[in-house]
Order: sequence, then structure tokens, then C-alpha cells
Amino acid sequence: MHVLCTGAGGMIGRKLTAHLIKEGALGGRPISRLTLLDIEAPEIPAGTGDRVVTADVDLSMLGAAARAIADTPDVIFHLAAVVSGEAEIDFEKGYAANCGATRGLLEAIRQVGDYRPKLVFASSIAVYGAPFPEAIPDDFICAPLTSYGAQKAICELMLADYSRRGFLDGVGIRLPTIAVRPGKPNKAASSFFSSIIREPLAGQEAVLPVGESVRHWFASPRAAVAFLVHAAGLERERLGPHVNVTMPGFSCTVGEQIAALARIAGPKVAARVRREPDALVERIVSGWPQNFHARRAAELGFVAEKSFDEIVRAHIEDELGGSFVK
Repeated sequence: MHVLCTGAGGMIGRKLTAHLIKEGALGGRPISRLTLLDIEAPEIPAGTGDRVVTADVDLSMLGAAARAIADTPDVIFHLAAVVSGEAEIDFEKGYAANCGATRGLLEAIRQVGDYRPKLVFASSIAVYGAPFPEAIPDDFICAPLTSYGAQKAICELMLADYSRRGFLDGVGIRLPTIAVRPGKPNKAASSFFSSIIREPLAGQEAVLPVGESVRHWFASPRAAVAFLVHAAGLERERLGPHVNVTMPGFSCTVGEQIAALARIAGPKVAARVRREPDALVERIVSGWPQNFHARRAAELGFVAEKSFDEIVRAHIEDELGGSFVK
């Protein structure tokens, strides 16, 4: 099996790559080749031989998508995207990288002929916009209030239509905000959800740009990788005509995040969070969903954490070697 991953240099892409290399298979089929693409070519993990190929590719450029799928990979994980904050600030870049690149990839697949790969698209709960019910059901209308959310919703519609026409076998997974993200903060408006846990555990101060009453929907990087892998194995008959699915997660407030941090790491660590309101971030986050039923995802076998404590512990285990700065 040949597996292609776009956006492979990002956090989720790197974790998915590590999982696929470790397992050596996907859906019970051995992986003979793994192609990793990003704006900057991802590093080839040691000991993988010639099974892993990397390249620097900007899918928004003319002809780039056709070259990316020239070897007709069996499964494509499409993770490449400009994140929420950057898409809001740079309108043209957001549409080029998120919509243009995705359309180019879908069209490149269609143009091959007699080729129907499995394509797993990383969408987002940003496709929803306020006002919201207490918990958003699976049939709630997509009416995003950010450019990023609009771009993801457009891509979902294209994915559904190309799948309906039989050009590919697509599934879009609407990811919760993934926390705790390792590494440095990125330009996503949601970056603080991770930094208020990650930095204090590393002995550093973290800035909280919104009020503690802000509620959101979370899953860990572990869960995100599991979502992608599970989605790749879903049969079209089981998925049905509605190919975009809201992933499970855990709903909690920022204050509850900090309380979970205090329970696990102690009040001294939690005190490293500094409140500093940011009007732009507050405006963006105010239009984001807070809670979901996600019953369809559960019926399809997707699983996530049941508490934010689990998410904090997963970060300590996976990124900090089981210890933190007290």
C-alpha cells in the first residue's frame, strides 16, 4: 500500500507519520511506501530506508497536486492548511492554501481516470458558527463566522461532491481543538488552549487572552491520530452519503482546563497562567462551538478522551517523559 500525507511537517502530520512507521500497516495492509509532503520537506525518520519519501510541495501552485499524486497513492491524508488566525489575517493566503490547494488535489485525482483513492480530509469544528444550542447535533447547519471555517466548509462540500461522483472515496473529519499541542505556539487563534497547559508544565509563564468562562471542544493529539487512522478504514457503505463527520471530544471551560492542570501538577504550576485579554482572539473564539453530541462519530467507532485530566496526562506521558517542572 502506498500512503500519501500532505501537511506532514505539522504536529498532527508528524505524529501520524510516526504511528504509520511504527505500525508498518494501515487497515491490516502493509505500507510499502509512505510519501510525506509539506511546504518544507519533512525529515525522513531514521531507519526507514527507501520506504519513506519526502518532498517540499506547495499544493496551491499550478501542477503541484498532479505531481504529488502521479504515483497514484492508495490512501491520502490531506492535512495541509493555513491555520485559523493566519487565515483570518491573510485572506488571500487562506483561500489559496485551504480552498485552492484542496480543489487542485481533488481535480488532479479526477483527471487521472480509473483511480479512486481513499482520501481523509482534516476539517474542523470551525465550520459551525454561533448562535449554538447547548450541544450541537450532527445535523446542525454549517454557518461559519471565520474565513478559516468558511474555507473548511467549502472543502467539505467539494469532498462530498467528488465522492458522490465516484472520483474518490472521501471522508472528512471535523477535528476538535487539539490539545495539548507540543512545541511552540503557532498562528492558530486556538493556540492558547494548549499554551496554558504546555508552558506551565515546562516551568514557563503562559498568556491567557480570553476569559475563564470560555468553553470549547477538545481532544488530544493521540485521539487525532486515532481519528485519522480509523477514518481511513471506514467503508463507504457504512459512512453513507454524508461523508463529513464531527469527531468526539470533551467540552470544558478554560477555567476547568486550569483546574485540571492544578489537580495533576499542583497550584504552583497552574499559577503560571497570566491573564492578558486580546480583542481579536476573543472575537474569533466567541463564534466557535462549545459542545457537541457527536453521536454519529461514536456509532462509527471514533473514540476520544472523557475528561481534560486525561488530556493533560497524555501530554505529560507523550511529550514530557512522565515528568514536569514543579
